[in-house]
Amino acid sequence: PMNRYRRFVLLALLAVFGVAHAQDAERRIAVTIDDLPWQRMGKTPAAQVPAFHAQLMASLKQANVPIVGFVNEDKLEQDGQLQPQRVAMLRDWLDAGYELGNHTYGHVNLHDVGVPAYEDAIVRGERTLRPLLAEYGQPLRWFRHPYLATGRSDADREAVVAFVAARGYRIAPVTVDNGDWVWAFAYARVLETEPDGAAREATLLRLRKGYVPYMLNKLDYFEAQSQRLFGHRIAQVWLMHANELNAVAFPELIAATRRRGYAFVTLDEALRDPAYRHAEGYTGRGGISWLHRWAMAEHKPKDFYAGEPVVPGWVFALAGIDSE
Repeated sequence: PMNRYRRFVLLALLAVFGVAHAQDAERRIAVTIDDLPWQRMGKTPAAQVPAFHAQLMASLKQANVPIVGFVNEDKLEQDGQLQPQRVAMLRDWLDAGYELGNHTYGHVNLHDVGVPAYEDAIVRGERTLRPLLAEYGQPLRWFRHPYLATGRSDADREAVVAFVAARGYRIAPVTVDNGDWVWAFAYARVLETEPDGAAREATLLRLRKGYVPYMLNKLDYFEAQSQRLFGHRIAQVWLMHANELNAVAFPELIAATRRRGYAFVTLDEALRDPAYRHAEGYTGRGGISWLHRWAMAEHKPKDFYAGEPVVPGWVFALAGIDSE
């Protein structure tokens, strides 16, 4: 009997430590997509938006992952008038089972406009969204800062935190930050400016084939950063945008991420990770990963941040952009 008891205890311990090890080894990530209903609304040829949007929705469905999309309500309007077909684009997201959050009216930068104007943009950013979600029996509960600009002072940051909390929001942080928008601007610019033909198709293919490894390299980098900061992997939050490039590349990006062993989880589940209760230590101008904000709160040395992958120069050139 004693031997059986010892064997039982040993098996129980192995089970406990085995589960703990599995949890530590598990890779989890939540996908978030900004700038709905379309990133370059007003710049993308209007006649092409429906087809691009349909392609994006088909790609999201094919990938089959939970998503929260963040809406700029000004993009629902044209000349100050609400456009029903653009609101219908948001309904497509809700009908597909995705959540929607507030990304301000006008995609305004807190550091440029100040707290009072920013709070006004938040309120204006829910005029259509809140009743739309109510039709689906959902609350409006997610907010994301445009440009990931959260305040040039602790006081400004905390003022916005308190304001959005009072309106029933949770802030959606980002750990896997990236320049997907630069790749997307390049892709759209090639589509719009280069004549149809073999040369254009070759450039578009080069962008698609370069984009996925770039995004995976970013993911690898921030996973390594989480291990350096916390001693283990954390549940990550990935930032992307609603655009032509993700409309064609999203399924392969998700498939490649799954091959790396990632499980795709809801934003809710990701934010249950204790890492997201860490203090922030950043009041700089640029928008950066929360992993680096947390590292700054711990006064990590400069070399902690080294090695982050960058967008290649040829992509910036195609996008007509100098830098991120």
